[in-house]
Amino acid sequence: MTVADPTIIALALSLDLLLGDPAWLPHPVVAIGRLITFLDAFLRRRWLNERLAGLLLLALVASVAGGTVWGVLYLSNERSPLVGGLFAIVISATCLATRSLHRESARVADALVAGNLPEARRYLSYIVGRDTGHLGEDEIWRGVIETVAENSCDGIMAPLFWLTIGGPVGAMVYKAVSTLDSMVGYRNPRYLQIGWASARMDDLLNYIPARVTALLLIVAAPCVGCSPAAALRITLRDRHNHPSPNSGHPEAAAAGALGVRLGGEASYGGVVSWKQYIGDPLQPHDERAYRTLIRLMYISTLLMAAICLTIASCLKGIHVPSL
Repeated sequence: MTVADPTIIALALSLDLLLGDPAWLPHPVVAIGRLITFLDAFLRRRWLNERLAGLLLLALVASVAGGTVWGVLYLSNERSPLVGGLFAIVISATCLATRSLHRESARVADALVAGNLPEARRYLSYIVGRDTGHLGEDEIWRGVIETVAENSCDGIMAPLFWLTIGGPVGAMVYKAVSTLDSMVGYRNPRYLQIGWASARMDDLLNYIPARVTALLLIVAAPCVGCSPAAALRITLRDRHNHPSPNSGHPEAAAAGALGVRLGGEASYGGVVSWKQYIGDPLQPHDERAYRTLIRLMYISTLLMAAICLTIASCLKGIHVPSL
């Protein structure tokens, strides 16, 4: 199997766009999350130095995730290349979240349009880390827009990038690191030490994809009636107005294209946090902004797919013995 197989990339993305993540299908991220929970507790009991424990946590989770995928693909390819290819497509599709991001965010949007704030708050709590129980309509719209913009990188562009560079194994290792960051990569007393390695690795793996995501959102802007000049201006101006070294890039591009202002006050575990503003408040946070962003997300995904397929075609024929 080649490191970057254009057929696998195309079919995996098609499968993700068609089905998303069916509830009946066991998802690797669930297993990765359980492994992280177990190792977090296990290492805390046995390692006095939490920073070293954090390094070991990162190494173990990434190795198990990547090694399991490698083993499944190796054994299935030994039995039948067709079976191995099918496994590669399905595994790769589970690393992508285009349809799922749309589906989960649409539940929030639909509840807001229906005027059901309690339901909108509940659905938003499934896809963001902030407290949602007290949020008003404008804050809920802002939260869902920020989430779609940020996760356009984390859930779509970055997995596509690493799938192209490292095949299904590379994509799953990225997914493992991303899951680690979402579970232990917090700057609070509990996770500051044990989660530092995972957070830094996530920053590293998202460095290029985040900037590519911003560029693609800018390029896609005129396709949905938005200004690419405004998207570029806000990206250059506000991309560093975010605690993350990467998340500010796609959020700034989205904010500029939509003409909205992101950032501001948010509460996490009852603790109020303030993020610098991204964008200008030229338009409200509303259904129009959300629907436009979803169209931007799909168009930029197709652009990214075209780039990845081109790269994969150029790399086709480069073999890694273990894959």
